[in-house]
Amino acid sequence: MIPSQSLTPKDIVVELDKFIVGQADAKRSVAIALRNRWRRRQVPSPLREEIAPKNIIMIGPTGVGKTEIARRLATLAQSPFFKVEASKFTEVGYVGRDVESMIRDLIEIAISMVKEEEKTRIEGLAEANAEERILDVLLPPVSAPSSAPGSDGMQPYSMNNEGDGSTLISQEQEKKEDSTREKFREMLRQGKLDEREVELDLAESHSTPMVEIMTTSGMEDMQSNLQDAFSKIFPKKKKKRKIKIPDALKGLTQEEMERLIDMDKVTSEALRRTEESGIIFLDEIDKVASRSSGGHGPEVSREGVQRDLLPIVEGSTVTTKYGMVKTDHILFIASGAFHLCKPSDLIPELQGRFPIRVELTPLGKDEFVRILTEPESALVKQYIAMMATENVELVFEDEAIDELAGIAVEVNEKTEEIGARRLHTVMERVLDELSFDASERGEERFVVTAEYVKKQLQDVVEDRDLSRFIL
Repeated sequence: MIPSQSLTPKDIVVELDKFIVGQADAKRSVAIALRNRWRRRQVPSPLREEIAPKNIIMIGPTGVGKTEIARRLATLAQSPFFKVEASKFTEVGYVGRDVESMIRDLIEIAISMVKEEEKTRIEGLAEANAEERILDVLLPPVSAPSSAPGSDGMQPYSMNNEGDGSTLISQEQEKKEDSTREKFREMLRQGKLDEREVELDLAESHSTPMVEIMTTSGMEDMQSNLQDAFSKIFPKKKKKRKIKIPDALKGLTQEEMERLIDMDKVTSEALRRTEESGIIFLDEIDKVASRSSGGHGPEVSREGVQRDLLPIVEGSTVTTKYGMVKTDHILFIASGAFHLCKPSDLIPELQGRFPIRVELTPLGKDEFVRILTEPESALVKQYIAMMATENVELVFEDEAIDELAGIAVEVNEKTEEIGARRLHTVMERVLDELSFDASERGEERFVVTAEYVKKQLQDVVEDRDLSRFIL
């Protein structure tokens, strides 16, 4: 993977093309927004603070790639990235999630990111410390005889005429111990001691009582705070366990990593990354838009969620257990189908905070054929790999893939338009018999032809009512 700081907009589009078919405009906008994060960080300080992120709203029917763009962007950004459905949030006073909780979730992701980087950096030192602890168990250090007090509490008197006799004995013993320790170290590294068991005091993984609280919005952070408090009241218990040396090394390495990590440094870096390069993907934004026709019931909560979202997107300070987080420079990417309402149904202030609007186009037969074959994780490749585990060589003819794409488009037109997700249902229906019988077939070559696809789907496609239930 190319480092994020060197990814140009063209590089980002090329990376997205490996997984997402079409939607060039959306990819272009996302690529520019991601690159602008890097450009802003290069600008000198007084002006840098004034450059606000240009938030994006993606509009298009379900199944055209909005969420997939967000998923792939998360791997490219190498920044704290959090995806959340706007429909989870409710206005303050209703039972549900508070909009500020997405900032708390984002900082948790940043903490995990920085912590993993720190673990990678200190991995060698932690492994060396764990190795020393294993050797201490295998070869407990023996104190020199001269250091042991006599029966009357006094040091024993050396009968050797030479004044440094006891020192020479001690040095010889240390050399012998060092030599034995190095031999054991070599055996340990070569794996000759892998079958030996050692008894260790290891921390139990779940020693803190679990606390779950059902609250109204704005109070869900109390749960994590209570768990933190309990973890301090009830420190991790140590338990004697008899395990094999490889497992002991893993456990001790993890303990050493946790001990060596400077959490103050991790928290400081995570807060900086969240504020400077954090990205939040707000999915299903249309579900909190009040319909232009008006109405009652959930409409009150919908508009309230928008008003609660507004200060977060505009730029405010959110309190988290790690400290205060400013949201002024967090990039927000929203998406929604907007088939029952329009972007203009959002409150004007919120519309103004999403200056870039991108429309994703519905997918046709040609795009479906490409989706089935081109991406690195294409559906056809997935099914071929799964059948290979049963020693069945699955082959798709080009005409069969055309037929699959054509039927998916036809069913989308006749019933509900669910985009590329229709391909999953069609593929499952076509390969239903093979998936059931594959384990009994033994080694064989199974070719999926256009005729086979028609035969498997003919009845369902012709009966519109049946296709609504099955496809």
